[in-house]
Amino acid sequence: MRLEVGEILVKDVQFGEATAVKGGVLYIDKEELAAEAAKDDRIKSVEVFLARPGESVRILPVKDVIEPRVKVEGPGGIFPGFMTDVEQVGSGRTHVLKGAAVVTTGKIVGFQEGIIDMSGPGAQYTPFSQTQNVVVKVEPVDGILQHEHELVVRLAGFRAAVYLGEAGKEVTPDKVTPYETKPILEQAAQYPGLPKVAYVYMLQTQGLLHNTYYYGVDVRQIVPTFMYPTEIMDGAIVSGNCVSACDKNPTYIHANNPVIADLYEQHGKTINFLGCIITNENVTLQDKERSSNMTAKLVGFLGVDAVIISEEGFGNPDADLVMNCNKIEKQGIKTVLITDEYAGQDGGSQSLADSTPLGNAVVTAGNANQVVELPPMQTVLGYPEVAHVIAGGWEGSLRPDGSIEAEIQVIIGATNELGYGYLTAKTI
Repeated sequence: MRLEVGEILVKDVQFGEATAVKGGVLYIDKEELAAEAAKDDRIKSVEVFLARPGESVRILPVKDVIEPRVKVEGPGGIFPGFMTDVEQVGSGRTHVLKGAAVVTTGKIVGFQEGIIDMSGPGAQYTPFSQTQNVVVKVEPVDGILQHEHELVVRLAGFRAAVYLGEAGKEVTPDKVTPYETKPILEQAAQYPGLPKVAYVYMLQTQGLLHNTYYYGVDVRQIVPTFMYPTEIMDGAIVSGNCVSACDKNPTYIHANNPVIADLYEQHGKTINFLGCIITNENVTLQDKERSSNMTAKLVGFLGVDAVIISEEGFGNPDADLVMNCNKIEKQGIKTVLITDEYAGQDGGSQSLADSTPLGNAVVTAGNANQVVELPPMQTVLGYPEVAHVIAGGWEGSLRPDGSIEAEIQVIIGATNELGYGYLTAKTI
């Protein structure tokens, strides 16, 4: 399956009379975008704001971040199963407004929403301080239940991203990059002298607002599945979860998964990248045994030499990570794990809820319990008072002057377990 990704570089966003991309600027018809996002009887109001890198702006609480995209050639459409039919994506050509992002906010859905600061020390922890953000504030009608509230906000964000993405349909991209994975037997035979590698992509599916969707289906309802990496790059997986902000994978990051990008970069050079296995992170032992058994079976069936395994979330999902590692390693297949840590504010506590001696190659995305002080911002988009209740904050986190003291757990992407962030390590 071959996908061409055409990047249209967006260096600024401005409100204008019509929505269009010209000279690196995304001009937005504010009223038209709001009306498009609000096409749902369960929505009371939609407001649209702009937040640019370097500005004194805080967005709180953040529900999702979504990259505007449009399908130009090939089957399927953007966000299949939600915005379009479930026809398979991952081939043809897709245009991306690279550098632009839709950020959804509004009344809090679950206590694990997060913060994006566009400047100051908080901006150093989130990749979305560097995107040109179109902030969509969605207020559902009164009396709506939490799970439906999440759905309403999620779909409004998708509609906004699809609307903006259409502006790039006829624009000549600044860069076009092809990605290709062949059918499995062909792919395995293409580079016989290189180690065969697959990617086990663990998706958050604990329920109660901890959901991820594959072609519109809640992933907790499926068994582990093999898929083309280009399907993920083309929007087949979207976020519907309110897991802690620091290590949740917003829809934007799913489509820009850096593990997949790096594997493609090394494909044909140092490795033969065969594809992805998606699996879930359910809460019962029976479900964990079933999914880890099937994941290990798929990995063994592919005949790979090594896998990378990434998780989403912490605590309960750590057990899935370790079970996947154990069962795959026992087949003689090497694993590399990607996670983050909850080691306490002093860094002295046990980092993961589970462990194994076979997990001897681990990449960490940082300690989510690290405390940071976020200075006041001139503008706050959303509801600053939720700083007291979001995961990583506490009563008193929001100070009278508007500053916030909290763990970096509150910051979107601070310890992202796909490595889509800024934290790094150094030898001391």
